[in-house]
Amino acid sequence: QFSTQKLHLKPNDRQVFQTMLASSTAACLFLRKAVGHGARNATRAFATQSSIFTPRSFQARKEPRQATQRFWKSTVAESPPAESRDTYNVAQHLVGTDACLKAGLDKLGITNPSTIYRNLTYQELFEHEQANNEGIVAKAEYGDTFVVDTGKYTGRSPKDKWVVLNPGTESAENIDWNDINQPTSPEVFDELYDKAVEYFNTRDKCYVFDCYVGASPESRKKVRFVHEMAWQQHFVSNMFIRPESPEELDDFEPDFTVINCCSQVDEDWERHNLHSETAAVFNVEKEKAVIFGTWYGGENKKGIFSLMNYWLPLSDPPQFPMHCSANVGQKGDVALFFGLSGTGKTTLSADPHRALIGDDEHGWDEQGVYNFEGGCYAKTINLTEKTEPDIYRAIHTDALLENVKILEDGTPDYFDVSKTENGRVSYPIFHIPNYHKEQMAGHPENIIFLSCDAFGVLPPVARLNSGQAMYHFLSGYTAKVAGTERGIVEPVATFSTCFGAAFMTLHPTVYADLLQQKLDKHGTHTYLVNSGWAGGPYGEGDRMSIKTTRTCIDAILDGSIQHTEFQPHPVFGFDVPVSLDGVPDEILDIKSTWSDPAAYDAQAKKLASMYIENFKKYEGKGSIDYTEFGPHA
Repeated sequence: QFSTQKLHLKPNDRQVFQTMLASSTAACLFLRKAVGHGARNATRAFATQSSIFTPRSFQARKEPRQATQRFWKSTVAESPPAESRDTYNVAQHLVGTDACLKAGLDKLGITNPSTIYRNLTYQELFEHEQANNEGIVAKAEYGDTFVVDTGKYTGRSPKDKWVVLNPGTESAENIDWNDINQPTSPEVFDELYDKAVEYFNTRDKCYVFDCYVGASPESRKKVRFVHEMAWQQHFVSNMFIRPESPEELDDFEPDFTVINCCSQVDEDWERHNLHSETAAVFNVEKEKAVIFGTWYGGENKKGIFSLMNYWLPLSDPPQFPMHCSANVGQKGDVALFFGLSGTGKTTLSADPHRALIGDDEHGWDEQGVYNFEGGCYAKTINLTEKTEPDIYRAIHTDALLENVKILEDGTPDYFDVSKTENGRVSYPIFHIPNYHKEQMAGHPENIIFLSCDAFGVLPPVARLNSGQAMYHFLSGYTAKVAGTERGIVEPVATFSTCFGAAFMTLHPTVYADLLQQKLDKHGTHTYLVNSGWAGGPYGEGDRMSIKTTRTCIDAILDGSIQHTEFQPHPVFGFDVPVSLDGVPDEILDIKSTWSDPAAYDAQAKKLASMYIENFKKYEGKGSIDYTEFGPHA
């Protein structure tokens, strides 16, 4: 009694649906979901399952913990993949005096350009980049790759990011105004916006990219970018979710627009009370942003991420934005990996036995986890095929290298960091063969907080209760070691709340409260995994092997860690496994790796004191005070 027309399926989904109904088992599975969850959500679920369904090998799944739990199976991209450079073709070349009107730029005040390149194909972008002399073509091992130099800014400029404080508005009340979310006035924004529009009205052509942020149709946002150069459109084409059909560009009404005038500067920055002639200014109420003076591609990416961190928690129902990587196993079990730079967030989420959902930014809504992005943005420093095979092999035509040394023979040298240690590559996610096509999955089974503890105190793995999970989420701890920055001669504790302080637009406890609610509702397990030092601090002990860290991760993901014996850590209070297959017991008992137990105790108290001091700013904040779940020095 179900029809594909009544379910409003796309043509491709109708074919999948009809194929599924050819099997009585598949039909029963779909109908059970349709009745239990409603046709729309069931359609979303069976589209994932159908691509791997084989009538003779149906594998039973465990019962959901909650009635709202969705089950997804891993759909590692098949050959040909669901998306490729050939399938992405929605390009528009708008030419004439009405080009701005056709593209909708007239609503921004941009009316002069008579040629607008909208959502160019990858082949067209490659041709435009070369014709415009915007960079060079490198002879990467797996294919020719365009390379750009972003000038003096080879990373984000956090001191030059501003948010407009519009008095009496929702954003004025909700934004956590601080050194990260720096306020500027509506008058300053209006001046800079007019300057940006005036500049584009001197140009004959420009590049426009319309895209989505968020793979979930229920939660995504529409974003428009206006750029000067082809390579900038190339960057956002890699990083955001690309429209699938030309019809999606018809009457495209963005939720937010970014006008990037990277070649221009704010000469009046002192009068505007800004920090420099570079400025990235976001106006939540006007749904617009302007960027001046920086060519760095990441300003586009992380500016939108900060907005998602504002929008989603305030939506109805509230959603949880996350700075993490995510993957999904063959049984549909989702894992999230939170961690700061150097902790292994990208490396450890790349698992040959699991499909990658995304490597950096995600949301968690009522249906489950979904990727914000359509690509990856990876560091290239010391990159080799052996250490990071997925990233290395993703560098071919349609990837975009930033600030990477190119040798005379045209090949990239990832070990030469004379320009910057923050060399980067962006590439569409379909460059990763082991990716999850839907970019959405169910509620996570496991959450892993990654740390690289250079003090030699934390065990390789620990189980956290929900209160401890909130404490460590708000703390966001890792450590810098000697040699990573000038002047560092001993380990330095680094705390970045929510594992992404630079992008948290609301008060951190808002995100902690959301995570607490998600954990309680879905029964997600939470662990702390440390890839740092054992046997002493940095300089005395040894770095834990990647094999040890991988073994701990595997025990979490296959569930075997839940069946081992635990004992509480005497200072931090979390549960530490007594034994774990493949991990030496003395490594689990981290204190036993030290030749001087008293020295370990002193070091543990030292680190605990750092945690406690850092956490004082959260005492009495939020709906719950998580102070009691921290260490005791």
